[in-house]
Amino acid sequence: MRTFLIDTDTASDDAVAIIMALSAPGVRVCALTTVAGNVGLEQATRNALYTAQICRSDAPVFQGAAGPLTRTHEDAHWFHGRDGLSDRNYPAPRRAAEKEHAVDAIIRLIHAEPGLTLVTLGPLTNIALAVARDPSIAAKVSRCVAMGGAPCCEGNVTPAAEYNIWVDPEAARMVFRSGLPVEMVGWQVSRGDSVLSQAEIAEILALGTDKARFAIECNERAQQAYFTQTGESGLSLADPTAMAVALDRNLGASWSRHLVEVECASELTRGMTIVDRLNVTHDASNKAAWKRALDAGVMTNVCWTLDCAGFKAMMRKALASSSP
Repeated sequence: MRTFLIDTDTASDDAVAIIMALSAPGVRVCALTTVAGNVGLEQATRNALYTAQICRSDAPVFQGAAGPLTRTHEDAHWFHGRDGLSDRNYPAPRRAAEKEHAVDAIIRLIHAEPGLTLVTLGPLTNIALAVARDPSIAAKVSRCVAMGGAPCCEGNVTPAAEYNIWVDPEAARMVFRSGLPVEMVGWQVSRGDSVLSQAEIAEILALGTDKARFAIECNERAQQAYFTQTGESGLSLADPTAMAVALDRNLGASWSRHLVEVECASELTRGMTIVDRLNVTHDASNKAAWKRALDAGVMTNVCWTLDCAGFKAMMRKALASSSP
């Protein structure tokens, strides 16, 4: 039995990713920890609780950071709706979050469950706070699968940056330098053949389960926003691609290991994930700019491409399954 700890700014694609984890055989989700991102902290927590309820799961939910480390919180209502779930007026969840703060819970659970898999679906604020308070947790995590970054393409919130990193770049930089075994699953893998076509969306709805209906209906706004953003039809689900890789690393079709830096100072490229793909940071012309990353010496596993058919099959299986 594998143990997952999921940190999430729960909106529509997070919800599908959480369903995948809660439905996966051989996986126990020890906690969902929430962070402000796509929506504010209270709404993210409500959405996490409601998603767990859809799956009839009693996985505890812990509230974390209500905003970035140093910046003003900027939400993604334009993409996910004001409630993060396409403003469909879902009822309030039947239970409440735990009283313990998410950062305390993350530290406690990593010590209690050494070797767990940490999956991050939102800004990295909670994780940065946790490793700052207790750096020893980095060595106790077997995998840290992070949905974030745009290592080889344009961003989804600026020309340079993907939203999760852009919202709190200082937190992301701390996490990438922390020694956590980060596996970066960027925005690019949720595009192209990973996008659900209209026919595939109809097939999921035809499964007839509560999970399948919820997954498609709560992403209605995201589907419209993706078309506005890219001109491409279909449903792009970034967080589920990262969860698929967390559940089966072989779904990451191509990987390489590099130093990764996060831009924090520039207005133009704030939140950009700079990957030393050609391994040139040791060159004389780069040493000064990359000194802190070189001194930290922490490499990141970067997922470049995805087994799209395998991803879709895994997601369909999760959505087709009956809740216990």
